[in-house]
Amino acid sequence: MSPSGRIVICGGGVIGAAIAYFLSLRGVRPLVIERHEIAGAASGKSGGFLALDWCRGTPLDRLARRSFALHAELAETLGNPWGYRRLATYAGQAVEGKTLGRPSRLPWLGESVAITGQIGGPETTALVEPRAFTTGLMHASGAEVKRGTVVGLADGGVVLEGGEIVEGDAVVIAMGPWSNFEGLPQVFGLKGHSLVFKTGDAIPAEALFLEYQEASGEVLTPEIFPRADGTVWACAISSTSSLPRDPADVMADAGAHARLEALCRSLAPALAAAPIVARQACFRPVTEDGLPLIGKVPGLDGVYVATGHSVWGMLNAPATGEAMAGLILDGAARHVDLAPFVPRLPRR
Repeated sequence: MSPSGRIVICGGGVIGAAIAYFLSLRGVRPLVIERHEIAGAASGKSGGFLALDWCRGTPLDRLARRSFALHAELAETLGNPWGYRRLATYAGQAVEGKTLGRPSRLPWLGESVAITGQIGGPETTALVEPRAFTTGLMHASGAEVKRGTVVGLADGGVVLEGGEIVEGDAVVIAMGPWSNFEGLPQVFGLKGHSLVFKTGDAIPAEALFLEYQEASGEVLTPEIFPRADGTVWACAISSTSSLPRDPADVMADAGAHARLEALCRSLAPALAAAPIVARQACFRPVTEDGLPLIGKVPGLDGVYVATGHSVWGMLNAPATGEAMAGLILDGAARHVDLAPFVPRLPRR
């Protein structure tokens, strides 16, 4: 389509923001419709972890590699207001209440943690603060943002709650797990819980992926990411709770944050002493086959979708935005083959 056409992006998360930004590089000022707030759901509460080659051997590999490079370019081009930083990344094990008797090799960890190997370095793993990244891209795009709840598709646009029709020559559905409209493939929500600790400079740029066995015998997989702003993000507990109608109504599962706090404080003296500045819950968008939906929706003229990125939304947003801008304006993406992600129609 012509850059002079009106493009409506439904959803103000990181995918919508990235699409808006890359459209702006082509001279397009899209309209973004968001019911809650920019980065108000998973895009503001995720870990922000980035990996160059952790999707190798899967259809996501090229998308991830392109995105990893774009993250570095965006930080340089836009002044890095979101704390982009390179990391060393480690794997380890811990058992509740036990000392494993092996050196951790990371001085900031307690004796209950045993490092089993380094799984990434500054060349292959990095981090951003996700809310700042999402809002920064949206601001840089110059997009017009409209508050509203999209409830359906209409000929040449979308329908908002209350009946208003917003017209557009192209419509992009990028509403995470709330992207379910008639004619679109199903997207599900998987809830995750996280804590943000204020640790200052007590923990260096070292990300940690653990297998943690609780006293009950259940094994959790904590992830701990130290950010450039002196905070540490940690997660370990997911659930399949029901998706609320509005992202503003997402609530934590009972006891989830207390359980996560106890786990984290047992792992490192710096976390044991640090105040908690955020207790968070959000729904990651997932699909039936585990692949994101990126492309034109079959049978719906001028309708596109970009969602279902699961845990790799923050990583893969830049390449998704770049590809969607090319697809909408030129009819094809230049750097990434979108064939594996073409929307699959719901089974009848």
